[in-house]
Amino acid sequence: MDLPTATRLDGKVALVTGGAGILGRRFCRGLADSGAAVAVVDMQLDAARSAARELGGIAEGFACDVADPESVSRCVAAVLERFGRIDVLHNNAASKSSDVRAFFTPFEDYPLSVWREVMSVNIDGMFLVAQAVGRHMIERGGGGSVIQTASIYGLVGPDARIYEGSDYLGGPINTPAVYAASKAAVVGLTRWLATYWAPYGIRVNCLVPGGVSSGQNSVFAEKYSARVPLGRMAEADEMVPALLYLASPASSYVTGQVLAVDGGWTAW
Repeated sequence: MDLPTATRLDGKVALVTGGAGILGRRFCRGLADSGAAVAVVDMQLDAARSAARELGGIAEGFACDVADPESVSRCVAAVLERFGRIDVLHNNAASKSSDVRAFFTPFEDYPLSVWREVMSVNIDGMFLVAQAVGRHMIERGGGGSVIQTASIYGLVGPDARIYEGSDYLGGPINTPAVYAASKAAVVGLTRWLATYWAPYGIRVNCLVPGGVSSGQNSVFAEKYSARVPLGRMAEADEMVPALLYLASPASSYVTGQVLAVDGGWTAW
């Protein structure tokens, strides 16, 4: 293997859900810079198109509600009509619900409606998009890479001490059980798909980001950093090399794996 070119994706087409988000834009940029044509998929068409324009090269934005089977079907069909194929799927979309304050409700009072709303995106959406893109990969003769974004809280429980005095978007925060449960489900789905699709040469892996600075207050940043072996929160761009590794021929013998980019958080 030619290591300098092992992570190149020239001639490949990548579809990224949640592509207009904080991490999504970085992931799309990394894929484009590695030579891939990028389908930027997001809930809002304007945001997806804006993110695609930022990339230059071969990129286009598409709207999709990943929790809606018909929306997923239309989106994947539109991507295939535009690009002809999908070689890389980054199943990255996630939700904090339509009411971010309700998302942080204490467990004992957590509304079932919010639980179901979050699950509909974080795991139902993963299932629907993987199903639609995987079907295409099989029908075209196999091969491809699927990367699904989970979280450290899909692997370990949260440390409640870091949330004392913490603030995000104007209010107190925590890690809700629905978030942890949905991200643990992503890990399970990833491993199941890895074994199920292995005969078709489709690799499926899980990318697990640690905490990324995204509007939390200084109290949170300090407490979180003190809990990390490397002593700091992550920068969004630090997730990109791991994605490119999993998406590219550099990881040709890697499937069913969970790659944590967390500064050592899950090593304690």
